[in-house]
Amino acid sequence: MTEQGGIVAGVIVLDQADNVAVARAEIPAGGASGLAGIAAAQTIPSGHKIATRPIAAGESVLKYGQKIGLAKCDIAPGDHVHLHNLAMQDSDVGHDFCSDLRAVDFVPEDQRRTFQGYARPDGQAGTRNYIGIISSVNCSATVSHAIADHFNRHGGLDGFDNIDGVVALTHGQGCAIGTDTEGYQYLIRTLHGYARNPNFGGILMIGLGCEVNQISLIQEKYGLKDGPFLRTMTIQQLGGTRKTVEIACGLITEMCEALRSVERTEQPLSKLKLALQCGGSDGYSGISANPALGHASDLLVRHGGTAVLSETPEIYGAEHLLTSRAVTTDVAQKLIDRIDWWEGYTKRHGAEMNNNPSHGNKAGGLTTILEKSLGAVAKGGSLPMQAVYEYAEPIDQTGFVFMDTPGYDPVAVTGQIAGGCNMLVFTTGRGSVSGFKPVPTIKVATNSRMYSHMDEDMDIDCGGIVTGSQTIQEAGEAIFEMVLAAASGHRTKSEIYDYGNNEFVPWQIGAIT
Repeated sequence: MTEQGGIVAGVIVLDQADNVAVARAEIPAGGASGLAGIAAAQTIPSGHKIATRPIAAGESVLKYGQKIGLAKCDIAPGDHVHLHNLAMQDSDVGHDFCSDLRAVDFVPEDQRRTFQGYARPDGQAGTRNYIGIISSVNCSATVSHAIADHFNRHGGLDGFDNIDGVVALTHGQGCAIGTDTEGYQYLIRTLHGYARNPNFGGILMIGLGCEVNQISLIQEKYGLKDGPFLRTMTIQQLGGTRKTVEIACGLITEMCEALRSVERTEQPLSKLKLALQCGGSDGYSGISANPALGHASDLLVRHGGTAVLSETPEIYGAEHLLTSRAVTTDVAQKLIDRIDWWEGYTKRHGAEMNNNPSHGNKAGGLTTILEKSLGAVAKGGSLPMQAVYEYAEPIDQTGFVFMDTPGYDPVAVTGQIAGGCNMLVFTTGRGSVSGFKPVPTIKVATNSRMYSHMDEDMDIDCGGIVTGSQTIQEAGEAIFEMVLAAASGHRTKSEIYDYGNNEFVPWQIGAIT
């Protein structure tokens, strides 16, 4: 909320310029809104918008002090403002590069927080200690799962208490694709990124043998060499599935033996890369959990860490709030270039940027992608944007950065983890339940009703911001503390239930031949 806004009885007014407010709870038709002289003309569901003054047909509807769409017809004070009377409009925001830069108030180095992590030979630090099995092609997926099951479900990890598990990273790609295409480059960049993610103590790469996506080509391109903690094999070379499973289980057992003595040690937050995500958003996302995560993001950066925002289609119409914070015009322009790419990409496929929000987003009170984006960008806090990365590129800058990804959560998170993220905070208003091995996932509820209803899946409740019992800063500090605890070994809800085995989804674009 802005300094001018606040909670007014039954609604939340976000900015004095706004002509809508957000209902804190359902307001029945004829019920008082808490705004002087305004009663609800229709039932206003929780998290939905109510008009605070007359809005003429064709006039912009304002929320957060920003345009979120055009009125389809005349809207009277007290009217429910949603899909029936609010239309998408083209984003017409100006891009004032680097105009809102503010110095980072870094915490003195001797006062910075730390976490207990696993030091890796390449200088990174893991928050977990998994073994990863990377399939080069869908044809080796079944074998990869059989190997993982031996360890996770049939006692293969007995006695290896410091190994968190064996993760089979399988996908539907790897063949019938040109090696000079953008889609192929995304795939191999993702596989390489997972192979070097610090939450893996060891990696086994498995192919079929005859596929386009040859493991040897990935190794050659990225300088990956076989050794005690990186082993490679193909099913055809080893003589079939059963022999491959048997040999692979022996190699992973050797890795586990070699990792037996690895322990957590104190690590600086400069070795923590936090993925920022939202999914199953609602009308409260941009009011409670997302700005709270933004505050936590700022805290992490001030302590020397890195926060990674993504989901390019979900900043559409709000990208000016990021370009104004870019450290250079080149960084700002790179973000605009990716927005332009997405506009062309959706047009080529007969889609549009406003295909997002989803059904659940709309049921929760979001109407247009402009409205959703303005809430989503709040996860990125307020500090300078140091870099913009393409999908799955290695994140080599500390501070707040952006990665170009789709808005589809599994694909977006896969790119962030491939980039090096070793922690994830996922805000949700409708109740997303994903985990993302090998990275611990903290799920943050935007409202207390959903948190109570799905408490076995949610880690933090930010609903107090909506009711006024908690500030954004207080909630942000709670998220920051849980990030450090989870990074040091505290298990999140998705980890307790062993979720996260199916969310490895590399971005698939281009022709499959």
